[in-house]
Amino acid sequence: MAESIISPGVYTRENDISFIQPAPIQAGAAIVGPTVKGPVEIPTVVTSYGDFTNKFGEVFVSGSTTVEYLTSIAVRSYFQQGGTTLLLTRVVSGSSNWAPAASTNIATFNTASINPFTLETLGKGAIFNNSTTASNPGAQNSDNSLVSGSADNLRWEIANINNNTGTFSVLVRRGDDNVKSKTILETFNNVSLDPDSPNYIASVIGNQKLAKTVDSSGTVFIQPSGEYPNNSNYVRVSSVNIPTYKYLATDGVTVNKDASSLSYSASLPMSASGAFFGAVGNNVQPLANYNSAIVSGVSNVQGLSDSDYADAVTLLGNKDNYQFNIITVPGLTQQNNSITVANVLSLVETRGDAIAVVDLVGYGDTISDAVTTAAGLNSSYGASYWPWVQVTSATGKNVFVPASVTIPGVYAFTDLATAPWFAPAGLTRGGISGVIQTERKLSKSDRDALYLGKVNPIATFPGTGISIFGQKTLQTKASALDRVNVRRLLIELKKFIGNQATNLVFEQNTISTRNKFLAAVNPYLESVVQRQGLYSYQVIMDDTNNTADVIDRNQLVGQIIIQPAKTIEFVVLDFTIEPTGATFA
Repeated sequence: MAESIISPGVYTRENDISFIQPAPIQAGAAIVGPTVKGPVEIPTVVTSYGDFTNKFGEVFVSGSTTVEYLTSIAVRSYFQQGGTTLLLTRVVSGSSNWAPAASTNIATFNTASINPFTLETLGKGAIFNNSTTASNPGAQNSDNSLVSGSADNLRWEIANINNNTGTFSVLVRRGDDNVKSKTILETFNNVSLDPDSPNYIASVIGNQKLAKTVDSSGTVFIQPSGEYPNNSNYVRVSSVNIPTYKYLATDGVTVNKDASSLSYSASLPMSASGAFFGAVGNNVQPLANYNSAIVSGVSNVQGLSDSDYADAVTLLGNKDNYQFNIITVPGLTQQNNSITVANVLSLVETRGDAIAVVDLVGYGDTISDAVTTAAGLNSSYGASYWPWVQVTSATGKNVFVPASVTIPGVYAFTDLATAPWFAPAGLTRGGISGVIQTERKLSKSDRDALYLGKVNPIATFPGTGISIFGQKTLQTKASALDRVNVRRLLIELKKFIGNQATNLVFEQNTISTRNKFLAAVNPYLESVVQRQGLYSYQVIMDDTNNTADVIDRNQLVGQIIIQPAKTIEFVVLDFTIEPTGATFA
């Protein structure tokens, strides 16, 4: 859908007049769902599965069993199949009940009752706690391990204190380590409490706090506070209580004193380690339904409801801040969570630069259920796949998961191996890595029924494995945009050409300006033709569509006419039997 032109845009982009063809902006997938830990409702970029587990965790204990969220399985599948970047938004049950984050006070040499600075975790939830009081921030065993430490919480360490320079090191460690076997996640060396120092602790580690905010008009957005962006992936400096302004005198040797004539060296932290406390919020809900227990008609899917997803989906509407080309909400189905599915489809239609993979029905439902549910949806920006598939969880168990858990990885593989305008389907690009089996093996008639109903079959072929064997969007009307590869082609073209057009805002409406645009767009479209995305194209931006009255309205009009390349979905081979003695031309 077209973006409304209401107010002028301000863009920090360079205007390249060298006519060197820039590469298209590449954006990864977006996944919205619950995780073990991490920032709440703050879209966060992760660059690998290891990066994800460090920030958001992997498995948790629910009752007497170990469980892995579908979010984690989806992220793992995405990176295993070639994904490079992913935007992860953590949702929790009742986000208003998840404040404050865990924090810790760091004591000085002088007295344990004075704290030169305070650290706070970026992630929220009681899982970061190792204590309940400030006076005992992490009880320790004799080997320096935390009594309640786990791989999913954190601890801090102060080391390398230098009284002569007023510097020290801050280490962020994993909560389950000990003094003989440290797991150091981050190290910040030679930091200072002097705000005038280039190594000021707040600027080196960061002190920015991001919070979901709702303004008077009901608009949801992320509001930052604090002057220094966070360089740490885990903690921020929430306050510096005893700044040591100009730690050294003008001679560069003498340590200055504070107003009470106490040496600044007494304000430095002592060499110690500790943990965090004071966080609230627990995502493990009683009677929650996971994996194959997510059947049609159940509520409390993975401990969450539709309302828990609302703000997270709304936040991703800011296309200037958050770029992605595919989005999923693993675990939510049209039958159980029609509100969120509708919100996600509305999101991608409004953005116009991504496609949503949505699940239709729960585990155990039939082909008829899937087709009937798909009939109620109509969008070229959405696609659905069936049946559920079985994968191995990080817990070691084989579990059934909805198709949306694995499809982003197939899209990522297609982009890596070819281009977004190639169909993410078939035996060449449609294989799903890590899938053990499907919930149901589909016959030819099964696949026909699904494809006729806008549902892409996940087929099992002997000797070739499990593959996606369809690429329809959820659009009801027959057109080029009822195919995934064409929709993704349009997304890619609009993204690149739109970025080129952004450079024209506030430029002079002259032939020279138009030629700069054409010099960037035409070579790119020609490259798409060469890479089998288009049959042909035409770009019109001249006096025919930029008449005097158009120019007087401060507008510049361009027409992009394209013929998308079509995929082969039906191969017809005619075998003719000739009589003996016939000759062949």
